[in-house]
Amino acid sequence: MSSTHPQPIGWRSHGLLFVLAMMYADNFVGRQIIAVMIEPLKQEFGASDTAMGLVSGLAFAAVYVLLGLPAGRLADRLSRTRLLAITCSLWALATVACGLSTSFAMLVIARMAVAVFESPSTSTSMSIIADIYPPHRRSFAISCYTAAPTFSTIVALSAGAWVVDQYGWRSAFFAVALPSLLISAVFAFVMRDPVRGRFDLPHSHASQGAPPIQSLLGSARALMAQPAYRCLVLACGITTFSAYAFAMWNASFLVRSHDLPLHYAGLLAGLVGGTFAGLGALFSGWLTDRLVIRSQHWQIGIPLIGHVLGNCALIIYLLWPRDILLHAGAVPVPSAMLWCALGSFFSVWWVGPCFSLLTQLVPAHRRATAVALQTIISTLCGVGIGPLATGLLSDVLMPVLVDESLRYALLLVSLTIVIPIVLLWRTYQHLAAPSRLSAYA
Repeated sequence: MSSTHPQPIGWRSHGLLFVLAMMYADNFVGRQIIAVMIEPLKQEFGASDTAMGLVSGLAFAAVYVLLGLPAGRLADRLSRTRLLAITCSLWALATVACGLSTSFAMLVIARMAVAVFESPSTSTSMSIIADIYPPHRRSFAISCYTAAPTFSTIVALSAGAWVVDQYGWRSAFFAVALPSLLISAVFAFVMRDPVRGRFDLPHSHASQGAPPIQSLLGSARALMAQPAYRCLVLACGITTFSAYAFAMWNASFLVRSHDLPLHYAGLLAGLVGGTFAGLGALFSGWLTDRLVIRSQHWQIGIPLIGHVLGNCALIIYLLWPRDILLHAGAVPVPSAMLWCALGSFFSVWWVGPCFSLLTQLVPAHRRATAVALQTIISTLCGVGIGPLATGLLSDVLMPVLVDESLRYALLLVSLTIVIPIVLLWRTYQHLAAPSRLSAYA
């Protein structure tokens, strides 16, 4: 499991990981804060649930899908820290444009601009993390990176709900844009790009020499031709379909099905969902790094366990009747939030192990492209289709179920987790061939 190039892991690596996590957190706040703007935006622009699913998801995802692969190719060839410095500053300007929108069409266009400049962030970050942490420490490092946005959900849904309630939805967009400008300066003037392939083992697939330069589509076809990679990225993508739908509509679900005011619904969705998802992501990464020393199969086992336990808890949460467990000050806390906490904790167990395994399945010079392809699929399924499909289902069910239509739309969407479970099992079968998985470690 250890590298033949045992460079120390020092504070420079931890500092770079921290800045990457803060960038991802700010990006995620920009995505999630629309969850507490759904009701005000519907009132101002006269939009339907389907239209809100468009602006909260598909408008972002469509552009992200188109640019994700070229962005990954750029990250594989340019200075990654400088690339992030440029895109962070432009992302901030696009977010300000969202707040300046005077029509629904302008808001959709501004959201598409946000996607343009956010497209290199995840693939570039994962490529960097793979070069500052060895494989046996990578799951926890990736979990720290991915836990940052889950904790930032607290800001997006709780503090964001307060800002929207007190100052309006435009001010919330302006506030989100400011941190990204500081992060851009740090990438530009402080951080250095790490050496690529620093921890790759000589016998691993990740250490293979660079092949002839391929077209973008050729690179994508070559990656998807690998059975283990193909099953893994499809499993991740379809998982985000239900995950993003739940995250985007949870506050509205609490408003409609549990009769909570918007600012209380956002506060609870943020504090409970964000806190326990963050803790779950960190715990699963820590646990995976310890278990893979005994068996590499835990990189698949931990996500499978998380999917089963997390989805069972979320189904109970969605079906739980309307009642109040306690009052936290002036905030009424439904007893269903206990199941929301449990579901949020387990449902993110896939993130660290799956991304860590992905970085081991491809060579260093293709990691950003490989992660970009995975992110494209996840963004299309999750950010793009998930919220939109949920809004569409809610609109279809509304004539029959009225205010409960969103509850059952989310329930139907949550059942799709069966597909990622099957795909993860297929990934395990592909990697269970003699010595196959250990070769990627």
